[in-house]
Amino acid sequence: MSDLDARLLDAHAAGDRQALVALYRQAADAARQADARGFYLTHAYVYALEIGHPEIGALRNRLKEMGREE
Repeated sequence: MSDLDARLLDAHAAGDRQALVALYRQAADAARQADARGFYLTHAYVYALEIGHPEIGALRNRLKEMGREE
């Protein structure tokens, strides 16, 4: 298990949505495959929406560029 995976699990266990946005975005940035990148970005976006995170627009734009959001 990578350090990032461990931090994601810890953030989920703690219910830390702020950290989840950052960690899923970080995972998306590190992902090599487009499907994995989309998966992680979608999770970051959903958690951002839940807490009104300031990166909602940027995450949505990245998803749009990938053809995963309209």
